[in-house]
Amino acid sequence: MDTLYYDGNCPLCMREFGALARLTDERLKLVDVHTYEPAPGEPSRESMLLRLHLRAADGNWLDGVDATVKAWSHTRWGFLFRPLRWPLLAPLADRAYDYWARRRFDGRYCDSACARPE
Repeated sequence: MDTLYYDGNCPLCMREFGALARLTDERLKLVDVHTYEPAPGEPSRESMLLRLHLRAADGNWLDGVDATVKAWSHTRWGFLFRPLRWPLLAPLADRAYDYWARRRFDGRYCDSACARPE
């Protein structure tokens, strides 16, 4: 089973992952980062808050766009996300994600409940 770690304090994240939870199959588990205590060797809670993380069934960790594409592959809409990993689009998708992830906490997407990790 794949496990996606999301920010349960972020209104934008809650909208996306609420939709994902309704559409996904039983092979994806959603976990609020704020209720999870990472084990030694796993990404820290702070890094999980700064970038979306997914632990694949095989134990490998994915983050950013890779995590998004893998998570949505558990829905019937997964084919819409696959092009984000195509060689010509992947660098653009990664830059767009990185830009959004850096600015997520500036108040445009999140309110005061969604605070940048220390």
